Parts: sequence; structure tokens; C-alpha cells
Amino acid sequence: MTSTKAMDEKEQPKSYWRWSKQDFLPEESFQSWNNYVFALSQTWLRFKDRVQTRSDDATETLELKKKSENEMKKCLNWWDLMWFGFGSVIGAGIFVLTGQEAHNHAGAAIVLSYVASGISAMLSVFCYTEFAVEVPAAGGSFAYLRIELGDFVAFIAAGNILLECVLGSAAVSRAWTSYFTSLLNRPKDSLRIKAHHLKDGYNLLDPIAVGVLVISGIIVMISTRKTSLLNWIASAINTAVIIFVIIAGFCHANTSNLTPFFPHGAKGVFQASAILYFAYGGFDNIATMAEETKNPPKDIPIALIGSMSMITVIYCLMALSLSMMQKYTDIDTGAPFSVAFQKVGMNWAKYVVAFGALKGMTTVLLVGGLGQARYIAHIARSHMIPPWFALVHPKTGTPINATLLITISSSCIAFFTGLDVLSSLISVSTLFVFMMMPIALLVRRYYVSGVTTKENHLKFVIFLILIVASSMGISAYWGLKPNGWFGYIITIPVWFFATLGMSLFLTQQRKPRFWGVPLVPWLPSLSIATNIFLMGSLESKAFLRFGICTLVMLVYYVFFGLHSTYDMAHQQEKMQTIKDNHTDTAKIEEP
Repeated sequence: MTSTKAMDEKEQPKSYWRWSKQDFLPEESFQSWNNYVFALSQTWLRFKDRVQTRSDDATETLELKKKSENEMKKCLNWWDLMWFGFGSVIGAGIFVLTGQEAHNHAGAAIVLSYVASGISAMLSVFCYTEFAVEVPAAGGSFAYLRIELGDFVAFIAAGNILLECVLGSAAVSRAWTSYFTSLLNRPKDSLRIKAHHLKDGYNLLDPIAVGVLVISGIIVMISTRKTSLLNWIASAINTAVIIFVIIAGFCHANTSNLTPFFPHGAKGVFQASAILYFAYGGFDNIATMAEETKNPPKDIPIALIGSMSMITVIYCLMALSLSMMQKYTDIDTGAPFSVAFQKVGMNWAKYVVAFGALKGMTTVLLVGGLGQARYIAHIARSHMIPPWFALVHPKTGTPINATLLITISSSCIAFFTGLDVLSSLISVSTLFVFMMMPIALLVRRYYVSGVTTKENHLKFVIFLILIVASSMGISAYWGLKPNGWFGYIITIPVWFFATLGMSLFLTQQRKPRFWGVPLVPWLPSLSIATNIFLMGSLESKAFLRFGICTLVMLVYYVFFGLHSTYDMAHQQEKMQTIKDNHTDTAKIEEP
């Protein structure tokens, strides 16, 4: 009787809203202070284990899903994902950062900045597409890096993904307030609260940005399908506004505004390009939706490559129209398109632009909220952060806890921090993760444990190190001597011959099952070089903030993430061993 009662209690589904220690710290290392002290004493051994350990496709796509207790609903097709691509990308970047970077760095050559960052983004899109098709998990780049580069590298990427998620949403919500101010025809920053005792960049408090984040977070929690429909409608309206902006902009074009075309030289173009990468930084959200996609091998390539190709063309046309309407020194850095139309006599048009920008940024928040929550949920499935955030609600089919984490964190930052501070830091984090993705792709194609010989493994590592080192050399020389040429005589040939050597002297060990990046290793190698080059074009302050954030991540990893993932991995190994033993015993007992 007692055992039956216990079984019934065990079979009863757990409540979604629960707060016990086991939901946040279920690992053995955190069950007592003695266990935790012992875990800390084993830090170095555990670190080596995590560095050397790799996940696999089945674990990321099948096993870890069980940690969410309920499955996400497969309700999306290529059409939905295509509009997710538009909704997640076209927002604060094009409507705000275009003016900021044209005014401060690139001038009329801002169109070339968009071309450079667009090419780099498209190379990353190819890498993401192959992984998303082969490993249709909600974790996106985190899951892909865990498989190919191991737990520790995936953690560093996860930390930057979390940083990108939180800061990206905060930046877009701040930009939302700027355009809302323009729509109401009020002075700049009039809807923000001035805090005189705080430092510049952090002293304009923005309650409207917080409200927008909360509302979008609630919508995302309710339903993926309904959010997709809302995004489709809003993106369609936004597309109509963009077409109007381009046509009207060229109708009021003055080619004299394009002179001087390079006011700050090529350095200004690439410095702006590195910042503008933020404008492309939402496409990875499509990869995180793979778990909810009906037919990933077909739907994801169409959506990712198709949407990004069109977005790059749209960005270049919009940037060019803005540069031809106003001289770069007169471009407003807060709401550039609205102010530009006002200056050419189309006062009414600024309201259309502001309305379209608000629509665009709203969809960025909606789609960003969807993708970011799925990143968080999958990271929590691995126990890198508490598994409570991995739970999927049984009715909505969405990771509500993960959405709450992003919404609350972004709201706190958006309340204080200005867009200029946020955008440079986001670009470093985004470029770092996107630089790691082509490295992971090369590893996936050229190295398979137990198959690749030691000789070929060594050759691959040497070629890969040369590709990364030469790319860093190109970027460093550009930063030190932008008008020089001698350093390129060394660095560019090293990159070229290292890539050529990988192509000629190594055989690919794994072929993609569904869709693959063309021209491997050339395209991934070029993606590594362009991402590193754009990183090197950013200001030193961005790297200082990036370094501080990374240091905080490492402290967290040493005291928490390392031990939780170690315990989970070894618990899975024990369970697999027990399962294998039961299977062997059953085979022996067969008559």
C-alpha cells in the first residue's frame, strides 16, 4: 500500500512554479558545505576534465531536452523563420546606429561600413546554418561549441551570449524611447529622468524602456505561435515604411552631401562597421528556433540565407539615402531618419519614420525575447546556470523562467545605461561568438575523435593556429598602422597559405548530412579573419568592458559553473554505464 502511494506521488507531474533548492542547486557538490569544499579542492582536476570533454549531437538534441520536463511546440516553418529574420534584425541598428556612426566615424561612406559588416555577417550565417540543420537544438551557438570545442569554450561563449542578450535588449529599448520621443515631437531625452549625481552615460533614467521590455516579455511568454503572427504583421508594416524611407530619401537626395566621402579615412569605415555589426546581430535567434521548426533541413537555410541577403541590401540602400539627404556632420545621432526628413521639408514624414522604427524595434524585442530565452533554457539544461531556468511551461510550451531572467536583467540595465555605452560592448561580444563559430565548423569538418590520425590532427591544429594568428596580426597591424603596408606582406600570405594547406593536405572527416557551407575551408577561414578584423577596429574602452565582464564570468565558472557541469556530466556517465550493464545482463539471460 505504501509503495503504491509512493509510486502515485512519483508519477504526479511537478508544479511549474516551484522554488526548492533542488531546482536551483541539485548537483552533489552543493548538497553540503563539506561537499562544496571538496569540490573546490578538486577545481584543477575538474577544469582539465571539462576542457577535454566534448558533447555530441544526440546529447544536445535529445538528452538535454528532457531537463526542460516539457517540450517546446514544433509550430514554425520557413515563412515564419524568414519574418523572424526581419523582425530580429531590422530595428535599433539601422534606425539609430546609422546616424551615430555616420556622424562620428564613417561619414557618407557609412554604406561601405554596412557592406563590410554584411559580408562578415553572411559568412557567419553560412556557419550557423550548417550547425542549425545538423544540431536542431534551442542552444544555438552554445550547443554547437559544446560539441566541437568543449565545455569551457562553450561557457565563455555562453557568458557572452548572456551578455549580448541582456545588453542587446536594453539597447533596443533605449532606442525605442528615442524614437517615441520623436513621434511625440518632443525634445531629445525629454522623456528620460536626469540623475545629476550619476556618471555621464548612466545618468538618463529611462522608465519607458523598462515598460517596453516588460510588455514584450509577457507577450513572448504566452505563445511562440502568437508571437510569430504578431511579428509577421508588425514586420510587414515595417517593411512598407522602409520602402517609403528609401524612395523618399532618394527623391530628396543631394549628391553634394556625399563629399567628402571618406572624412575619417578607411579606419573610420571599419570602426563604424564593427559597431554596425550590432545591426546584423539578431540572425542567430533563428538558429535557436530550430527545436520548434517543423523541417529544419529545408526551413532554416531558406530563412537564414534569404532574410540576411535581403536585409543587407536594405541596410545599404537606407544608409545611402540618409547620407544623400544630409551631410554627415548634420546627421542626428538619436533619430537620424526622422530629423533628416524634417530638414528637407517633409515634417510629416518624420512621424511615419518614427512609427516604422518603433514597429521595427518592437519586433526586435519580441523575436529577441524568443531566441534569448531559448539560449538561456539550453544553457540551463547543461547546468551551466541553475536548471530552474530550463523548465518549459506545460501549457504555453515556452521557457517562462528564462524569459523572466532576460526581461528583469535587461530592464535594470536599460533604466540607467545609454545606447552608445551598450552598442560597443555588444559588438565585441557578438563578434567574439561569431568568430568562434567558423573555428567550430572547421573542427567539425576536419577532426573526428577516434577517426582522425594523430598526424592529421597535428597538421590541422597547426593550420588553424596559423589562420587565427595571422588574422589577429592583420587586425593588430591595421590598428597600429592603418596607412601602412609592410605588415600585410607577412600576415596575409600566412593566412592564405595556412588555409590553402588545410585544403590540400587534409581530408574532411565529416560531410554534412543535409546542408553544408560551400568552399570549406576558405569561407570559414575568411569568416574568422573578418570577425577578428572588425573586433580590432573597436575602441579600447569596449575591450576593457569586455575584459571585466569576462573576468566576472570566470570567477562564476570557478565557484559554480565548473562544478555543476562536472557533476551533471559524470552523473550521466554513471547512468549510461548502468544502462549498458542492464542491457548486457539481459542479453546474457536470453535463452
